[in-house]
Amino acid sequence: MKLSKAKKIELYKQMLKIRAFEEKAAELYENNLIPGFIHLSIGQEASSVGVCSVLRHNDYVATTHRGHGHMLAKGADPEAMFAELFGRRSGYCKGKGGSMHIADFSSGILGANGVVGGGFPIIIGAGLSIKLRRTDQVAVVFFGDGAANRGTFHEACNMAAIWSLPIIFVCENNQYASTTPSHYALAGGSVAKRGCAYGIPGHQVDGNDVLRVREVAAKAVQRARSGKGPTIVENNTYRFRGHYEGDPQKYRSPEEVGRIISSRDPIRVFETRLKRERVLGASEIERIRAKISEAIQRAAEKALEAPLPDPEEALDDLFVTP
Repeated sequence: MKLSKAKKIELYKQMLKIRAFEEKAAELYENNLIPGFIHLSIGQEASSVGVCSVLRHNDYVATTHRGHGHMLAKGADPEAMFAELFGRRSGYCKGKGGSMHIADFSSGILGANGVVGGGFPIIIGAGLSIKLRRTDQVAVVFFGDGAANRGTFHEACNMAAIWSLPIIFVCENNQYASTTPSHYALAGGSVAKRGCAYGIPGHQVDGNDVLRVREVAAKAVQRARSGKGPTIVENNTYRFRGHYEGDPQKYRSPEEVGRIISSRDPIRVFETRLKRERVLGASEIERIRAKISEAIQRAAEKALEAPLPDPEEALDDLFVTP
């Protein structure tokens, strides 16, 4: 799949935007400006961007407790996202959802989910809706290696297969289900291989190579749009931060984390390629980085200025207004 220079730069900017957003969120959380827990996707940007770059605006996405990157890659506005994290009225869910329940139906984003494996039933409903309405949309569910061991995964694979639903199951195998290494807990050694039991194609991908992720995702999306049914895409990646902010990470060593960051950072890997192909030079990269950093800073500042919801709004949107 030959990409233009402009498209490669767009992918790079999207990855940088996610990284900058997550780093700013970590800073704000440390300063007690974000309530509750947050789970960051730093290190997994190539998976989010590679997959979402081949989706249309009206395609559906269901995400996880680690869903900021997916939302941004699908087109969510950083300011509205920050506002939601801050619990502000101008947030996507009017400040009531927070990090683990953020959603934007207008962009096809059906929501993050605090329940591990909770996105599978949602995406089956979305996929069945597409089929019944006879549109050519597709539905993508992101999940981790830990969720692949939940019953909802197997139920969803079976239903998607027998009904030939236009669904792409995207496993972001970041090597740890919370604190448990995937090499210990993942029977068979691969989520993609499990597709054989349901007659679903499965592909393992270097999840830190945005172009490779995009290439495989594009084929899965095309298969789904043409009515041939679901595909499993397993992006092998690595989360650079803990399972949640504040995680002591006793289950892995600082040496391991440092080694992966220095050798497999998806942004640095792509930067090296862009320089080698003369798509971007060092000075251009610095300008792009600075511009994105400034935009994220402004988005956070504006979101912090937004009002909090009034106590009387607590029960709004719980029931349909006649």
